Amino acid sequence: MKITEVKVYPAKDSGRLKAYATVVFDSSFIVRDLKVIEGNKGYFVSMPSRRRKDGTFRDIVHPLNSEMRKTIERVIVDEYKRVLEFGGAAGQSDGDAPDYDDAE
Repeated sequence: MKITEVKVYPAKDSGRLKAYATVVFDSSFIVRDLKVIEGNKGYFVSMPSRRRKDGTFRDIVHPLNSEMRKTIERVIVDEYKRVLEFGGAAGQSDGDAPDYDDAE
């Protein structure tokens, strides 16, 4: 499964929340509302989630293995840094960006 597009939208003055992201897999499946969070050890990506009746949150979608999670996180964080470097506008990695896939 390949990540064929990623868009990052920097958040405005949101503390630890740095950006929202959208990822497209194999040009056929889109996942929106991933979050780039600044943690104590650097940036990480939070999957889209929703609040349950008991007040806890549950991921709506998530990777089934650590390799895919690392790939998604690397692609989004790299794009976030690139977007910041070029003025904070939403970025898109299709065409001229490296081709990411879940196996390195």
